[in-house]
Amino acid sequence: MIQVEVAYALPHEQKIIAVQVEEDCTARDAVIRSGIAEVFPEIDPDSIPMGIFGKAIKDPGTTVLREGDRVELYRPLIADPKEVRAKRAAKMKAQKEAEQKEKSEKDA
Repeated sequence: MIQVEVAYALPHEQKIIAVQVEEDCTARDAVIRSGIAEVFPEIDPDSIPMGIFGKAIKDPGTTVLREGDRVELYRPLIADPKEVRAKRAAKMKAQKEAEQKEKSEKDA
């Protein structure tokens, strides 16, 4: 037997469950054994994206775990990171231009 953890996080609540599993246990099996889907009913072990220590795994049903692994369950992103960065950059550019305009008006 080995010990692994199953982790899931919401903005207001996080849960890490330690679980003892067989040495040939897959990530999907560990999620089912942890019972985390009973705590968070929105979790479907057959379809939720998973990773181990921050690295996504393609097939949780065949990825065999090792002692001490932490299986992380991922939620969909709320916003596209590229879009958020672009909006932030545009806002900073507009703010900088406004400050330069204000400074040049004071100097005139």
